[in-house]
Amino acid sequence: MTIDYQTLKNWPFPPLEHRYTARDAVLYSLGLGYGTDPLDPRDLPFVYDSDAKDLRVSPTFANVLGYPGFWAKHPGTGIDWVKLLHGEQTLRLHHPLPREATVIGQSRVAKIVDKGPGKGALVLIERTITDKASGVLLATVEQLNFCRGDGGYSASGQPSDEPIPTPPPLPERAPDDVCDLVTRPESALIYRLSGDDNPIHVDPEAARNAGFERPILHGLATYGVAGRAVVRVACDNRPERLAMLYTRFSAPVYPGETIRTEMWRDGGTVWFRSRALERDVMVLNNGRAELR
Repeated sequence: MTIDYQTLKNWPFPPLEHRYTARDAVLYSLGLGYGTDPLDPRDLPFVYDSDAKDLRVSPTFANVLGYPGFWAKHPGTGIDWVKLLHGEQTLRLHHPLPREATVIGQSRVAKIVDKGPGKGALVLIERTITDKASGVLLATVEQLNFCRGDGGYSASGQPSDEPIPTPPPLPERAPDDVCDLVTRPESALIYRLSGDDNPIHVDPEAARNAGFERPILHGLATYGVAGRAVVRVACDNRPERLAMLYTRFSAPVYPGETIRTEMWRDGGTVWFRSRALERDVMVLNNGRAELR
């Protein structure tokens, strides 16, 4: 099979109702490594859900709300899902996430770009997260998938959307801030409880079959750790100050590794990249955060 532009562009995503509690928000934060040092006062507000405390919800928690699952695996999409890679992620926070809520996630295919035969295709999925009770738009999530096996589909005359702009390069000077955050060896086992149960993150055999020496951390968990670093260093640990977070995925992280996030400040913008410190491998690149 191959991509059919009209079928994919009009993929029937149903609105998904997602009820979450403070406990779910805490579980997500634990999956990002909050509380690794239980005496660190910077982490406690994200993992202590007593009514007497001001629980802070990690802004990247929005990425797992109203998630439609691995829909690209459906044979009707025409996507060669085995060759699909998660390329980029953008999160826009319109309002701080409540400590508990019922939200509606509505996804759509926003763009399909043919890069040419043997070069793959890009599929951009947009999801809005809306508070059910008030109708307030809380967040917009954009996930860019690189479909390595689907380039050249437009040769038959099908449309191809406008190219997706290449992000600007990072500053060439030394970073203004560096934040090292340790991931737990069992972090993927915790993070999967927030909704991504792909076995390559927990099953050694599945990971080896996918070409990894052992289970890898979820890409969105790595993204969340970088967001945690930005919030800690550039937002005074106040999640409501983060308005947007974008990055490109460049390599996987193995649970237990230290993620070093290097940041450059430019007014209300923070540029960043992250590396797995023990292997000196860049895992996120071209990152950009916008602050309130």
